Amino acid sequence: MIKTTTKEFLKTSKNLLAFSAGIDSTALFFLLKDAEIPFDIAIVDYALRDQSKEEVAYAQELAKRYHKKCFLQKSSKISTNFEATARKIRYAFFEELIALHHYENLLTAHHLGDRLEWFLMQFCKGAGCVELSGMQEIEQRERYRLIRPLLDLDKEELLSYLENNNIIYFQDTSNSDEKYKRNYFRKHYTIPLLQKYKNGIQKSFYYIDKDKELLVKEALLEKRNALACFKKKNSRSDIYTVDKYLKTQGHLLTHKERRLLEESKSVVVGRKFIVTQIAEYICIAPYIKVQKLTKTFKEKMRKAKIDPKLRAYLSSDPEAEAFLSSLLA
Repeated sequence: MIKTTTKEFLKTSKNLLAFSAGIDSTALFFLLKDAEIPFDIAIVDYALRDQSKEEVAYAQELAKRYHKKCFLQKSSKISTNFEATARKIRYAFFEELIALHHYENLLTAHHLGDRLEWFLMQFCKGAGCVELSGMQEIEQRERYRLIRPLLDLDKEELLSYLENNNIIYFQDTSNSDEKYKRNYFRKHYTIPLLQKYKNGIQKSFYYIDKDKELLVKEALLEKRNALACFKKKNSRSDIYTVDKYLKTQGHLLTHKERRLLEESKSVVVGRKFIVTQIAEYICIAPYIKVQKLTKTFKEKMRKAKIDPKLRAYLSSDPEAEAFLSSLLA
């Protein structure tokens, strides 16, 4: 069920599996095991349901039975915006483990239904081809690769695999709660569409991915502390690179911010970041309100044609300022 090329790649890597004991991650656990791919697991307990204790116990039991490490994070109570906050918590946990134990890949059990849900939600919000392509099988993050080995598979295929092999899994009752937008889309649109048009949907994502390769040219980010810069390519590619980087910093670009980036050379996004064009580069840095700067520094910034909204940060970080000067030189 996992592509042969993906299997061969993962066999020579150090992998961490994001595990929940649900259908998707349990199927991926056993598919990886059957393929003799090395991996350890990490699970987050949000303590919202009594069943979560059983899920953690099951994760620990599987790890012990199959000689895997099992890392557990117990989350504090989340009072608002559960989905977004929970995602931040678990990815912070995963990335901490990756740094500490030198994992090369983070494996998640996203499947075709998850990708279609994302597509439909973005389409209804307003998005272009690049955003609609959404999840990719392999995404290069700053210090690791995020890999989704099940992205071409339907949830029904994963469920059949588990049941045919008498493998225990858990059902998260919150997945049927329609107060979460993704659950609403899943029940009313994703599942019915996949039941009727799965092959066509798989083909469409294949062609969207090919089109994205033509539309977007990946830029190489160069960083010093909290300053990130890359050479301009074209408007579509540049905004894609900005969006991808800001996601790693916990900010999702809004439609309005995207439009502003298309129209302006310098934009403050989320009141936290400044995105500005300087010569052939686009730079992203924390936004700091204007502070009192020395005349010498202001003159240096003026000659380099650096936007005033970036100057306060550069004045607070001499290493970043020297790095940017060397780039522009």
